[in-house]
Amino acid sequence: MKALVALTLGFLATATAAQSIRSKPVLQDFSMERIIDHASAKAILAEGIPARVWKLYPASKWGFATQVEGGVTEGKICVITARAMMVPLSASGKLLLRPEQMATAFDAIPNATAEQCRQLAKDKLKEAVQGVVASLVKV
Repeated sequence: MKALVALTLGFLATATAAQSIRSKPVLQDFSMERIIDHASAKAILAEGIPARVWKLYPASKWGFATQVEGGVTEGKICVITARAMMVPLSASGKLLLRPEQMATAFDAIPNATAEQCRQLAKDKLKEAVQGVVASLVKV
């Protein structure tokens, strides 16, 4: 019985230590690559989250996800929807896509080039990230 208790306490200590060690935030992007690349989306997300958010919502318990969709229609209209979400982490450090906070920004530009459309995607993603941050802390 003592061995079982010791094993259980050891497991709990290891799991707790693993969560407290995780100082690198979990940031995930689910965007369409032709609209915005994953590295750019994650960079926008990381830059948009101030340290105050991580103090209130530690990286050991919370992560952020983004998703940008859209493109240029046949009528040369660029349509973009960008979403940013704060989501809880599972015990193993994976995102649980049950948003605690979420913001969406969208826009359309007629006669847009592909480059203008990609820029609109970045701008709308920044706006969505700002919306989530504003709902968590005073900006």
